[in-house]
Amino acid sequence: MSGTTALPTPSGPYLDKGLMPADFYAYEELLSDSERGKIESVREFLRTQVAPIIGDYWGRAEFPFQLVEGFGGLGLLNWADPDSQESRPSNLFAGLLALELAHADASVATFFGVHTGLAMGTILTCGSEEQKRRWLPAMSRFEKIGAFGLTEPHGGSDVAGGLATTARRDGDAWIIDGAKRWIGNATFADLVVIWARDAETRHVLGFVVEKDTPGFTATKIERKMALRIVQNADIVLDGCRVPEANRLQNANSFKDTAKILRQTRSGVAWQAVGMMFAAYEIALRYAMEREQFGRPIGSFQLVQDLLVRMLGNATASCGMVTRLAQLQDAGVFRDEQSALAKAYCTAQMRETVGWARELLAGNGILLDYNIGRFVADAEAIYSYEGTREIQTLIVGRAVTDGLSAFVR
Repeated sequence: MSGTTALPTPSGPYLDKGLMPADFYAYEELLSDSERGKIESVREFLRTQVAPIIGDYWGRAEFPFQLVEGFGGLGLLNWADPDSQESRPSNLFAGLLALELAHADASVATFFGVHTGLAMGTILTCGSEEQKRRWLPAMSRFEKIGAFGLTEPHGGSDVAGGLATTARRDGDAWIIDGAKRWIGNATFADLVVIWARDAETRHVLGFVVEKDTPGFTATKIERKMALRIVQNADIVLDGCRVPEANRLQNANSFKDTAKILRQTRSGVAWQAVGMMFAAYEIALRYAMEREQFGRPIGSFQLVQDLLVRMLGNATASCGMVTRLAQLQDAGVFRDEQSALAKAYCTAQMRETVGWARELLAGNGILLDYNIGRFVADAEAIYSYEGTREIQTLIVGRAVTDGLSAFVR
């Protein structure tokens, strides 16, 4: 069985303009014509190059490297080259792009987000002009792939105060010692942003560690049940010598790290919406095709109830992140706004993909029908880039006028 491609495509008035079936309120129409054209190009690439192979790679926990060149050919990151004449895309476009990628596959969306949002985003925000010119052109063409090393084996939510990786100045270089865990792309990345604490000043600094640097090793984490395509790694830094020229010149405290996370956290909320859209559409196709008692199960009241609940979750979440993107385009980047979106949308995602699996019954656990992949991957999206509990405390501190419930 080839999966959902064998099932009929639902029709309806909201599909007349080529929108996703789950885009019930036509959020995509808020984009400019040129931005919609780019989204449509991405959608075609995902439909023809990603969808036919992704289930197989997910099952084998391998990364489809042949897709990297294809991403480069889409020209989505041309704007990041310092010599490019293109302007940076809107946050709304970036969000809908993340949605589109996650709609195809959460691992592909994560690969893209780590490379562009975390790695390139750090260099854009914290790098000097020389450093941007040194690394970003090749990264924008996907000729060099980036990763982002912050989380440590014994530190996750407490990483701001508990960062154990250290950097010690030694002449014109730094000696980095420590370990990182769950670092996406790290097994094959050409460069990894590593966050370490200055052994002398205790300030958090950022470094770009390039591939094959002595003292740097990355080992693939095996036996994952979610995001199986993402090549997460355990990183060990043992006397890893990095030149001063690779220290990010504008990364001088954890506040600089937090700037990156604030921007990418909203991207995870968009990914959650993309997964809800996909889950709803898979369930809708199935409901139109699957027959019981002589008619499509989509004609039964309880099935329609599930579909409408799923659509409601997806639509409400998409409205939240759309407004968040509009605020960000206006220059508003408040921690609590990104935190609320991440916490709410990922919780709704978890519920929605579960309902989709319920609607497909036994077929819902088969990779042939795709929804099992989304159910598993939702568990990772729900937790990474800040757990729901931590996001809740960020929002709680904001709404109680600064009363912090964080453990001290």
